[in-house]
Amino acid sequence: MLKPILILAYGNPSRGDDALAPLLLEQIETFPAELTENIECLTDFQLQIEHALDLKQRELVLFVDASVANQQAVELTQINAINDNSYTTHAMSPQAVMQVYENIEKTSPPPCFLMSLQGLHFELGEGLSREATQSLNQAIIKIKLLLAKPTLDCWQAQCDCV
Repeated sequence: MLKPILILAYGNPSRGDDALAPLLLEQIETFPAELTENIECLTDFQLQIEHALDLKQRELVLFVDASVANQQAVELTQINAINDNSYTTHAMSPQAVMQVYENIEKTSPPPCFLMSLQGLHFELGEGLSREATQSLNQAIIKIKLLLAKPTLDCWQAQCDCV
């Protein structure tokens, strides 16, 4: 039986701040059972076309990634399926994964959100920067709020923009 909520974190733990999303999943594993009983956590280096199948039978999906484009330490947005051609590259956007789901299943994907954690340094072999550590700490607080009330309305209320 699939759990209704999927958290799909992607990033390379050996590339400095790119480790943010996998590190957040490690923290989620330490949360109390009442916060995690209805979630499944998956991690990968990057999103692939096969991840579209992971969206099946979910009520909510949260993609988590590090980003140099963030204006804040943690940004949460609701996202929509987009055919952005990233499916033809070695790494896909969450929106493209959603579009693949829509193309395969002939129905809209479940409501999906993107949590971007601010990262600045992505060099191979580097550790987490001070700024990324602050982003991770803020993300832990935000994810606890999301998991405490895992409904579409509550998640939309936590968004920086819907």
